[in-house]
Amino acid sequence: MSSTQFDGDIDSFVSYLKSNRGLSANTLKAYRADLTACLHLFELRGVTDLNEITLDDLRSWMAVESRDHARSSMARKTVAVRGFFAWAYEHGLTTTDPAATLMTPSIPSTLPAVLTESQAEQLLDVAEHAVATNQYKDDGGAAAAPGSGKAAGKTADKSADTVNRNEAPARADKRDNARVVAESQRNAAILELLYATGIRVAELVSMDIADIDFSNRTIKVTGKGNKQRVVPFGLPAQRALETWLEQGRPVLARTATDAVKSRAANALFLGARGGRIDQRIARDIVHRAAREAGVPDISPHALRHSAATHMLDGGADLREVQEMLGHSSLKTTQRYTHVSIEQLKNRYGQAFPRA
Repeated sequence: MSSTQFDGDIDSFVSYLKSNRGLSANTLKAYRADLTACLHLFELRGVTDLNEITLDDLRSWMAVESRDHARSSMARKTVAVRGFFAWAYEHGLTTTDPAATLMTPSIPSTLPAVLTESQAEQLLDVAEHAVATNQYKDDGGAAAAPGSGKAAGKTADKSADTVNRNEAPARADKRDNARVVAESQRNAAILELLYATGIRVAELVSMDIADIDFSNRTIKVTGKGNKQRVVPFGLPAQRALETWLEQGRPVLARTATDAVKSRAANALFLGARGGRIDQRIARDIVHRAAREAGVPDISPHALRHSAATHMLDGGADLREVQEMLGHSSLKTTQRYTHVSIEQLKNRYGQAFPRA
C-alpha cells in the first residue's frame, strides 16, 4: 500500500471510526486502503492540501477507479471518501466538504445464490460419510486381515532391528490417519454449524468453545460492530460439534507449538497446525465439500443465504430470520423472500398443468 502525506489524517479518521462507529477490523482496513489510494492519486496530481480537492476532482477519481472495480466496490470506496471529507470538515481540516454531493453508484439488485434443501442435505450427508469412512480406515478397516499362526511365527522370528525400522513409519502413518479423521470431523462440524445457524464465516472463525451452550443448543455470536446475538442450532449440529470437540480437536491441538497453543487455547475450530482456523481455510472447506457432494459450487456466504431461504420456506417469521442473521436492516433480510418466491414460481411452472 502506497503511503501519502495525508497518512496522519487517514489514521485519525480510522481511529475516530473505530471509537465512535464500532466498525469491524475488516471494514476499517478496507476504508484505509480506499482512502490511501484516493489521496495518493491526488498527490500524484500535485495536491498538497486537502482544501485543494474539489467535487470535480472526486468525480475524476471515481471515473478512474470504476475502470477496474465493480459497482459494489465503488459504492464502498465512495462511502469511505465521503465519510472522510465530512469528518475533515467537521474537525476543521477543510473549509468545505467537497464530497457532500458525491453520489454513490447504484448497485443492481441480484438474488443470492442458494442450494435447494435436497442439495444442502446431500452436502451435509457426504461430509458425515467422510467422517465415518476415515474413522473406519483409522481403526484398521482398510488394512489386511491378520495372518495365520504360521505367519505370526515367522514375524516373531524377525530381528529386533527390523521391528524397530518398521515402528517409526507405522507411528507416522497412525498420526497421519488420526489427523485426517480429525480434519474430517472439524469440516463436518463447520458445515453443520454454518447451515444450522446462517452465521458469517468471520463469525465462525472467531468463535470460542465457551460460546457454545449445549444445554440450550445455542451459540453466542459476535457480529459486525461487535454486536452480540444468540442463535439456536439443531441436533445434527450438536452431534457434529460434540464429536469434533471430544475426538478431533485434541488431535489437532497436539500439533501446535506452545506459542500457537496458548493463542488458540479457547478457539472453537483449529487449523492443521493447531492454531485458530482462518477464513481462507474455512472457505476452502465449503468449496471442497460442494465439489465432493456434487452440488453447485458455493461459498460460506451462499450457505448462509441457503439457511435463511430454507427457514423462510419452512414458515419462519422474517423478523426471526433477521435476528438470527444479525441484519441491522429488515430490507437486507427481505432479499430472501424474493428467492423463496422465485423458487415457488419455478416449482409452480414445473408442477402445475396450466402454468
